Parts: sequence; C-alpha cells; structure tokens
Amino acid sequence: MAMLWKFMRVARYSKTALPPKIKVRGIPTHSRQSVPSDFAASVPCSSTVEVFGKSYPRDDYTNITEKILSKVGKNLHNKKHHPLWLIKEQVKDHFYKQYTGRRGNPLFSVYDGLSPVVTVQQNFDKLLVPRDHASRRKEDNYYLNRDHMLRAHTSAHQWDLIHSGLDAFLAVGDVYRRDTIDSTHYPVFHQMEGVRLFSCHELFSSIKDGESFQLFEQGHRTAHKQECHTMEAVRLVEFNLKQVLTKLMTHIFGDGLQVRWVDCYFPFTHPSFEMEINFQGEWLEVLGCGVMEQQLVNSAGAQDKIGWAFGLGLERLAMILYDIPDIRLFWSEDERFLKQFIVPHISQKIKFQPLSRYPPLINDISFWLPTETYSKNDFYDLARSVGGDLIEKVVLLDEYTHPKSKSRMLQRGMYFLSFQEMNSPLQNVFLIFIY
Repeated sequence: MAMLWKFMRVARYSKTALPPKIKVRGIPTHSRQSVPSDFAASVPCSSTVEVFGKSYPRDDYTNITEKILSKVGKNLHNKKHHPLWLIKEQVKDHFYKQYTGRRGNPLFSVYDGLSPVVTVQQNFDKLLVPRDHASRRKEDNYYLNRDHMLRAHTSAHQWDLIHSGLDAFLAVGDVYRRDTIDSTHYPVFHQMEGVRLFSCHELFSSIKDGESFQLFEQGHRTAHKQECHTMEAVRLVEFNLKQVLTKLMTHIFGDGLQVRWVDCYFPFTHPSFEMEINFQGEWLEVLGCGVMEQQLVNSAGAQDKIGWAFGLGLERLAMILYDIPDIRLFWSEDERFLKQFIVPHISQKIKFQPLSRYPPLINDISFWLPTETYSKNDFYDLARSVGGDLIEKVVLLDEYTHPKSKSRMLQRGMYFLSFQEMNSPLQNVFLIFIY
C-alpha cells in the first residue's frame, strides 16, 4: 500500500479463497493457502481472460498482458526463505509478540492468501477514491474488464475485513500497477496493510478520567482532524499509530533508529502521514499511514469505532535491509540469489552479494506512435512481454511530430539489456532487433 498511498496524493504534491484443486488450462494446481503457484492465470481465447479458473469477459477496459498474468499466484511473500517472506515473517512475529489480547492470544490476525482479483468498487469506491482521481486510469492499472481488476493495493481488502467484524488485522499480498522499467519499479510488488480499530473504552481506558471523553462530535474538518472526531480521540489514535510503527521499524532495523513524519494526503485517511527513517545516513520513505476516514469505517459497519491504517511495501523494506539493488531480483530463480536468504532465524543479518558477470548492452530505437491513445506504459508492457526482466531500463530521449501529418515519433529511445539471470550472454541478444 505504501507505493500506492504515495501515488494517491493529489497533483499539487507532485501505493478468494479457492478449493484445494483447480483446473487451469487442463493442469491441476494446488493452493497453499488460497491461490495456486503456477499457471494460475491465462488468456484462453480472445473474448475472455481466465484467472484461477474463472473467466472474465473482455471489454474496452481490458489491458492485462500474458506476462503479467504469468505472475499471478506466484505469492513470493509465502515462499519460505524468500527475502519478501523473511520481511513478512519479521513483521508478523513482532505484532504477534507485542500485541496480545486478554487471554494472551495475538491481537492482530494475518491474511496473506487473499485473491488479487478484486472489483473496481473494492479497489476504489469503498476507499472513497473520487471517480475522477488519477489513480483509476487505465494507463496505471491492470483491468480484466470495467468491473474487475488486479488489486493496485492491499487496501482493497480493508472494507471487507472490517465488515466481517475484524478490528485488528494485517493483510499481505501481491499488487499490480503499470509502471516504468528501472531498478526500483516493477508492475508487480508486495504490500502489507495494517488496520486497528478502537472502541471508546479501548481508547480512553488507560487515561485518567477517560470515561468523560468521547470519540465523536459535530465539528469542523481541520488540517488535524475530521469533522466527526474529537481532538482527544484523534490525538490518542495518532499517538498509538506512530508508536506502533516506530516500534516496528526499530524491530526490523535496530535500536537507535531516527524517524520523522511528513504530513501528506490520502483519500482514505485524515490526517495522513508518511514515515521516513534515517538509514545509513540517508532519509528514506518506508510507508504511508493515517487516521481512517470515518465514512469508510461507518460504511463497513463499525460506526462506534475509530481507527488507523498503514501500508508498507515489502520490496522497499527488503531492498533497504538486505542492500538489494534491483527490484527484479526478487523474481529470480537463480540459486545464487535464493541461497543467500536461507538462514536459521528470520531476523539474521544478511547482505546481498551481487551475481552478474556481464556488462549491460545499450541500444537506441525509434518508431512511429500507432494511435492517439498510445501511452508510454503500453510500450513498457510490450518490452516486458518480449524481453522480460532482461530489459533493465527504458528511457525516452526525444520525440518528433511530423509537421504535415501530425504523426508523432519517439525519435530516440534507449533500453538496456541485463544478463544477470542468463547462463550465456549471447543466447538472447536477438531481442535487441525485435523492437
């Protein structure tokens, strides 16, 4: 959610359970928790898109590619000893031990097998994202059709989990956004969502004369609170949120960690913040969070409670903690990469050791743009579909508009081929001629 939370800022400031056996393409697959690992999605014919054995009719909004569908159901966060699994387990371990109920049971429940196929209503409408918000664009999301999409953030499950009666939970999963090609962006990444709701008694019970305080009032929205919240309630919720997240980051990165909070805007929280940590002398943004919009909480059936929510990117934390330089490495099946994370304890210190022996190849390309509706993300998807993760970076250097026909040409573009995952640097050189 952190990456989408960051994306969801307004412009002025510029993140299903399945039965045990399912047949997809005639191949039986087994689900570990809720989604199978291999061959989970396919495009069986031109009129439908098939995901987890269910067919979705194509329409004018369908823009998902087979390359992206091949990632669905991989669940890197659930693969034991994968770096993303290590981060997830560290966070889980911290929440389980740090926050318990009256009987000593973990206060937070964890959901790490929810289907990434959600409705547009789940992904946007129930989170109060305006109809005309930039985050809804086809250019930035993977739509199965007008009604269904691959979730763009784990916040898509927030409303349903609250509606089911939960008031403290973590939701973990793969999320999908059309994005640029470079070492820090990938169209599939992994997020963790955290939500905590409080009743009036839970929030004020430890405060002297707490019974005299209330959660709600008829007031005015300010930069520091929503119109329906009392200032006392907001201050306590905000304090609890920042305390919880500071303890979490200290658990992951060690004692003495410097933290700072930056005010920002998200449609589903107010007030909202980004958390930054000072790691090895550099300030790094690690997550987005805030006091949940009461309208969202009320619509999910928890009208008598107030709460906070946060979202963080697992790749972001893993890249910082393990010094992994390229986000695409998380998809590597190279033993030299994976073996580095087979450790006896999830909190063991690990420093990534580089693998590649081959220098990059740099190539210039030019082509006419096909239509007026063309988006730069269309080319990124094309490049990924053909060259996969061998393509390290794509940069637009220049463009040209014909003076008479008004046709536009990307006059000079550049992309880099990385042979990090290859056995031989020669076997895929032909890719440079395809575009």
